[in-house]
Amino acid sequence: MMPGFTAPKVKWVQQNEPEVFAQIDKVLLPKDYLRFCLTGNFGTDMSDAAGTMWLDVGKRQWNQELLAATGLNLSHMPKLYEGNQITGYLNDNLALKWGMHNVPVVAGGGDNAAGAIGAGIIKPGQSMLSLGTSGVYFAVSDRFTINPESALHSFCHALPNTWHTMSVILSAASCLDWVVKLVNYESVSEMLNDVETTANPESNLLFLPYLSGERTPHNDPLACGVFYGLNHNTTRSDMAQAVLQGVGFALADGLDALHVTGQQPDEITLIGGGTQSHYWRQMLCDIFAKPLTLREGGNVGPALGAARLAQLAITDNKTLEEVCPTPRLIEVHQPNMIRHHHYSKLREKFTQLYQATKHIH
Repeated sequence: MMPGFTAPKVKWVQQNEPEVFAQIDKVLLPKDYLRFCLTGNFGTDMSDAAGTMWLDVGKRQWNQELLAATGLNLSHMPKLYEGNQITGYLNDNLALKWGMHNVPVVAGGGDNAAGAIGAGIIKPGQSMLSLGTSGVYFAVSDRFTINPESALHSFCHALPNTWHTMSVILSAASCLDWVVKLVNYESVSEMLNDVETTANPESNLLFLPYLSGERTPHNDPLACGVFYGLNHNTTRSDMAQAVLQGVGFALADGLDALHVTGQQPDEITLIGGGTQSHYWRQMLCDIFAKPLTLREGGNVGPALGAARLAQLAITDNKTLEEVCPTPRLIEVHQPNMIRHHHYSKLREKFTQLYQATKHIH
């Protein structure tokens, strides 16, 4: 149970704003409210529904016991669809107003599931690491896999009979934006260039990137950011380097939480805005001691994935592989094991630092 999911939020409303709770007719996620406005139909897709805490993810159906725990029942829920199914059609009034036909409206997917489809991550053995505001390690599976002790997410993929496991850190590239403002860089690119050229590569400065609490592996909403090891010789580039490393160590915790379930993907594809830095990509590769792949279009994955789901819904003569091909390879990063040894020692201290500070909040 994670407080950021939908069910705990609705439970809070039930307990703290009962007059608002009493008015609930349907619980819709944002895109599904837009679907209702477009079509008049109440629907959602499996991948987004899995993040509400009300879905029996293994059976791909609403769980009535979990609904009852929050004072709801099946009548409050939208109809479930696979991501590539048509959920309705654009209503007449909007079609006339916009000069359109009554085009089909397709179920779609959650941001990470859609991003995976845009990156061609559609089959077991494939995985991606998304470096956005948050950091997500996403691996496709042909079954429902769990590791609740490490706060590993286990969701339906946006494709039928397909699931995915997902580790999530709440602050990834957002930590870079934060430190840019903190130490007065003009931009993230200026910061990255300064770190690469002037930071002390042997610095032992540590940073816990828990600026918004943390999910995987701690499930700790009270976790907070920490710099440890500052001294008179610390420079702003050293602080920025510690932030980049700290995010990398947190992502490594997420990789471990997923791999301990027995899933060992054949390839890790990078997507998201953070992938633009060659320096950071290589740093992450060295921290993980695993090859990392950069493919074309990694920064537009979710939008492309949504378009591909729509194409699958209205196309009968193309296979999944034809609609969702693996994008062109740009670069494969190979780990530098000397740097990995250095990062491994820092990561041990990183882990100790969280354990030493988590009771102080």
